[in-house]
Amino acid sequence: MASRSGFLTDWPWTPLGSFKYIVLAPLVIDSIYSYATMRDHEKLMIVALAVWRIVHSQIWISFSRYQTAKGTKRIVNKSIEFDQVDREQTWDDQIIFNSLILYLTKLYVLGTNTISFWRTDGLILVALLHAGPVEFIYYWFHRALHHHFLYSRYHSHHHSSIVTEPITSVVHPFAEHIGYTLILGLPLTMTLLCGTVSAVSILIYATYIDFMNNMGHCNFELIPRSLFSILPPLKFLCYTPSFHSLHHTQFRTNYSLFMPMYDYIYGTTDECSDSLYETSLEKEEDKPDAIHLTHLTSLDSIYHLRLGLASLSLHPLSSQCYLFIMMKPFTHIISFILTSFSFPTFVFERNRFRDLTLHSHLLPKFSSHYMSQQQKECINKMIEAAILEAEKKGVKVMSLGLLNQGEELNGYGEMYVRKHPKLKIRIVDGSSLAAEVVLHSIPVGTNEVLFRGQITKVARAIVFSLCQNAIKVMVLRKEEHSMFAEFLDDNCKENLVLTTNYYPMIWLVGDGLSKKEQKMAKERTLFLPFSQFPPTKLRKDCFYHTTPAMIIPHAAHNIDSCENWLGRRVMSAWRVGGIVHALEGWEEHECGFESIINPPRVWDAALRNGFQPLLLPSLET
Repeated sequence: MASRSGFLTDWPWTPLGSFKYIVLAPLVIDSIYSYATMRDHEKLMIVALAVWRIVHSQIWISFSRYQTAKGTKRIVNKSIEFDQVDREQTWDDQIIFNSLILYLTKLYVLGTNTISFWRTDGLILVALLHAGPVEFIYYWFHRALHHHFLYSRYHSHHHSSIVTEPITSVVHPFAEHIGYTLILGLPLTMTLLCGTVSAVSILIYATYIDFMNNMGHCNFELIPRSLFSILPPLKFLCYTPSFHSLHHTQFRTNYSLFMPMYDYIYGTTDECSDSLYETSLEKEEDKPDAIHLTHLTSLDSIYHLRLGLASLSLHPLSSQCYLFIMMKPFTHIISFILTSFSFPTFVFERNRFRDLTLHSHLLPKFSSHYMSQQQKECINKMIEAAILEAEKKGVKVMSLGLLNQGEELNGYGEMYVRKHPKLKIRIVDGSSLAAEVVLHSIPVGTNEVLFRGQITKVARAIVFSLCQNAIKVMVLRKEEHSMFAEFLDDNCKENLVLTTNYYPMIWLVGDGLSKKEQKMAKERTLFLPFSQFPPTKLRKDCFYHTTPAMIIPHAAHNIDSCENWLGRRVMSAWRVGGIVHALEGWEEHECGFESIINPPRVWDAALRNGFQPLLLPSLET
């Protein structure tokens, strides 16, 4: 927020929170009614314009975040954190405001009169009015906003974002947006008064403003040199992302809206404008030191990714009813496209930790596809291709997240190491750290635990450690008892107990825990997951810990989204295991059925590098 809040700082619908779109309900209802009864489509066009502007901005958000993850042609090489993304969640307020202005104009100014679909003279007038009065007035209005009185009360809110995203362009206090609306609305107002306004001119002008705003704040350079070589005067008529980025880092230069000519006229052009443009174009794609390979989980997880909806990626993944209801057709189309073709894995997040560049890559398959025998061969080929591509780029470590390290899929990654024995990149499944995270989550003084779930590599490591430390592990099935007993020493087997009771207060749970079994647990039982996916929370009188994860240190930067169902600045143990492997420079692989790299050493290394364990949950929290 601004350092000192001024008059009309907050938007009128701020108290409504995520329900703010309800203020558009009269417009939507009236537009549908008018079209159904009188075939009046103009109000419906206002709704369509609002939807188009939201979609247009979302395309810029996703494209910009993808470019940021790659690092190509990046302008400001600093991080974006949660506080900035939280602050910029009001980016769509201006779309609501503009839609209401158009609706009121139609209602009380035009009335029953209609506007033309196309007017060439109107389009020309809009262009001339924008290039002349609008750009001139905006330039001096913008300079006025940088006076300490207005800056401290209003404009400093916008400049809180040094590293910009497309939506940074429209994050301003309400009073400031009133000023922008009056200035930018001048061409449409004049064409309305002259009788030359048209539906096309409104659409094109609104799209032009959104496009230029988003481009100027996208933080990567995309305008090629050839464009300015062919049309040299374009330098004065069209700014570049690097040109406006300097305004956010230097504050007292490059005030222009979209056309830099007034900065050149009044001598406020930053002297670094040309050099920053050149250096930004030359920046190549980042070469990561470590890659974490994950995949999509539920159908609506496509919106939860950092490339998806920022409002969702800020929070742990949970089922959103409106996504299933309102966006179900669109969701199924996206999922069909992503999963029907063998798209390669791609980067969707870029982090920095000390001297390491860390990438997260997405394999475009959902969890359900890993259950299909027909899909497994395709998935394995995609993972193998990702490993070999990373090998070419000199990546040190690749950690396999979620089901990419499945026992039946690839033997915890061992398949790739056996197929390519000369791999320099180290494959890490993270099981050692995941097991240690669970072990250190068990409260001190615990004498017995109940095991429920599928027997995995992590489960075997946990049970082996517990039995060695004289903590009784209770199992409910004979086959589970037999499988665990195979790898336990004779002096440890006495701590593995076959039982029919559900009385232990600590449950180690994995995939396969049924609802019926949860109901058998005693009140205040602590469920400790050791699996990649969390159990369904059915009991309000019991405690549910997260899947194995750790809190990341402050030295990790550019963290502005949640990893699946985990909280802010929390990473899965499997992902942390890969980072620790890279930090320590360990030369061995950690993959396969038998490969457990001295779990206490991995745990100590994680703590030494600043990772912290999560606190156990309580009924109060």
